[in-house]
Amino acid sequence: MLSESAKGGGIARVMVDTETGIQYLFVYALEAGGLTILADEDGKPLINEEYRRKKD
Repeated sequence: MLSESAKGGGIARVMVDTETGIQYLFVYALEAGGLTILADEDGKPLINEEYRRKKD
């Protein structure tokens, strides 16, 4: 997981689903937050193959 602190005490994290490898952006600041999928220019989810579980 990649995590950065933002000015004013907020955080931004890239989270990865270990089953699918799909990446999400989580942002939290001032008691509010949100989660969204990261997508490429075609709207397809970004997949991190290093975190994806290999299915036998």
